[in-house]
Amino acid sequence: MITTLTYQTGLALTDLAIVLAVVLIAGLIRGFAGFGLSAVVMAGVAILIPPVELIPMCYLLEGAASLAMFRGGMAHANMKIVWGLVICSAIGMPIGLLATTNIDVALSKKLALGLILALTLAQFFRLRPKFLTTPKGLYASGLTAGIATGLASVGGMVIALYVLASDTQPKQMRASLVMFLCISMVTSLVWLVAYDVMTTQAVWRGVLMSPVVLLGVFAGIWLFRPAYEHLYKNACLLLLTLLSATGLISQML
Repeated sequence: MITTLTYQTGLALTDLAIVLAVVLIAGLIRGFAGFGLSAVVMAGVAILIPPVELIPMCYLLEGAASLAMFRGGMAHANMKIVWGLVICSAIGMPIGLLATTNIDVALSKKLALGLILALTLAQFFRLRPKFLTTPKGLYASGLTAGIATGLASVGGMVIALYVLASDTQPKQMRASLVMFLCISMVTSLVWLVAYDVMTTQAVWRGVLMSPVVLLGVFAGIWLFRPAYEHLYKNACLLLLTLLSATGLISQML
């Protein structure tokens, strides 16, 4: 069994254990915060697996999480905004993928970790550019989210910044993020296949790790309490800051 897992995933046993632990934590965060799954996975294991290989794996994990959270998302999300973001994101994703598939692996790791760190700090300090509250801000956010997805699978972090700037109610913010991530799965798959990034190994990694991420997601949903949402979010942002900064420093040395 263990031999099969290591063979199909292409990971040594120690590396596989680390990835599974990170995936479980990422699922937990996704369950109670509504975002951050891919960011945690990318920041946590980019030093072990190149971003271009992590992007399709994160896609499959996000898909499993989105299906688990879909029902609750539809009821409270602002679908007009969600669709605007999804369409613009679909335009931006191939730009990010083009960059990721054509640059050196070491540079792609630094770029992915640096992007996660920048987006995390922007949320931690609650940056709210007024531009984002305009229609142009909506389209720009969607386009940037698509590029960020193609670079490091962290488009949800960009959308979280947009929703934060719009001063949306926490429940609607969480639901809108869930719906964006769920619907954008369709367009993302088209580009992943077109760029030949969705390999057999990536599928095996995603499928084998989906039960682990779902365990985390359901635990996160169970633990979610609206009154403590601000504490959850700050804890997630601190974790992302630590993971991305540590990974970035290790790549610089």
